[in-house]
Formats: sequence, structure tokens, C-alpha cells
Amino acid sequence: MPLEGHYERQTTPLYKLSRREIWVGASIIAVTLVTIIAMVAFTGASNSNPAPAQGCINPTVAGIVGAETLGACGQEAVDICSHASQFTGERAETIVANCDRQGVKY
Repeated sequence: MPLEGHYERQTTPLYKLSRREIWVGASIIAVTLVTIIAMVAFTGASNSNPAPAQGCINPTVAGIVGAETLGACGQEAVDICSHASQFTGERAETIVANCDRQGVKY
């Protein structure tokens, strides 16, 4: 059986925050939210993976550990495209499609 006053003692906070402490905490949360929103807005606006130059390829294909971006220009791009055209499958089709899109003759 609970004793008299136990509930009040257990549910009463030990310390009540002052108006200044509440204001400081709210300010920190507001500054953090504004900073996060600004970071998302500025990083989302830029393109970190621009289109390759004419004659260069950069297909993103499945690799051993995860996605892998192949980047090549000139003769190296021609070699990769001609090698990929000899195979079937999603990886080879992605490389060949990128080669065709970039105008690499293989």
C-alpha cells in the first residue's frame, strides 16, 4: 500500500527551468534547425556529378562492394565500350547505353 505523499514526491520535478534557460534551449534548437535546412538547401542545389565531356563516359554500374562509377576518356573509353559490347547483362547494357549517349564509337 502506498504511503501518503509518495505519488506527489515521485512526480514532482527536482528542478524547474527558468525563463532564461528555456529561451537559451529554444534558441539553440532554432539555430540548429536553420543550419540544417541551409546545409540541405545548398548541397541539394549543386550537382556533384556533372555530365562528362564529349567522348568521355561515366556510367554508374554494380560493382563488387556496391555502386561503382567508371570514368574514361578517349581510347580508354573506346576499349571499355568495345569490351562491354561483347557481353549481355545489366552492367554491360548500362555501359553500352552510356557509350551511345556520349557518342563514343566502338
